[in-house]
Amino acid sequence: VAYLVIFHILFVLFVWTYWKSIFTLPVQPGKKYHMSYADQERYENEERPEVQRQILAEIARKLPVYTRTGSGGIRFCDRCQLIKPDRCHHCSVCAICVLKMDHHCPWVNNCIGFSNYKFFLLFLAYSLLYCLYIAATVFKYFIKYWTGELTNGRSKFHVLFLLFVAVMFFVSLMFLFGYHCWLVSRNRSTLEAFSAPVFQNGPDKNGFNLGFVKNLQQVFGEEKKLWLLPIASSQGDGHFFPMRALCEAQNPLLANEEQWEDDGIDEEPH
Repeated sequence: VAYLVIFHILFVLFVWTYWKSIFTLPVQPGKKYHMSYADQERYENEERPEVQRQILAEIARKLPVYTRTGSGGIRFCDRCQLIKPDRCHHCSVCAICVLKMDHHCPWVNNCIGFSNYKFFLLFLAYSLLYCLYIAATVFKYFIKYWTGELTNGRSKFHVLFLLFVAVMFFVSLMFLFGYHCWLVSRNRSTLEAFSAPVFQNGPDKNGFNLGFVKNLQQVFGEEKKLWLLPIASSQGDGHFFPMRALCEAQNPLLANEEQWEDDGIDEEPH
């Protein structure tokens, strides 16, 4: 009875998280990030790149946008005609700009981003536990097959096939889940891991790294009782994210420490 209860709990969580990963649509940037018709016409009629950059800078001045392109310009999507919020990217498969885009996942046939990243992580975790549970419960029958206690030919095939599939998926999911756990601990997306976000002072792969606990809260929220359930609890609205550079700049103690280092003051405190 205990085996069946655990099996059905894992199965329900597995299906629930998979369902949420598939049918939670990626969130697009709000209307204030879209170009108005007048700005769009002014931008398209301008042929000089430096003037186009000035137009984008004027529009983005009213928006909480801090990341830049590699050349230092405002991140703009020509296909969606909008100023990209921080950590937002255009998905060529979905043909839309996705807030905090991580990647487009063929497993769930959906774009993984701000709206469903937590669900995707839970889907990987429960899939991993599901495969481990199946492999553990089938392993004793595999021992019987190995010692010759199983005589039924069909049973042999079923045991070998089930154990092989469970172990194969467990190993592949273990590496994928471990990689995403590492990304969450550093507060990075898959795209940011390959290409560091560019700020006004240049590229910084740790620009959104707030520390291990706060990084977890960014994805799972502050309510720990909701962490293991596929219920939306991520912090923010996906348009703005706290940054390490801003936190340090707003902290007078850190600012003073930087100034002391610059001035070369190395006196002991009295």
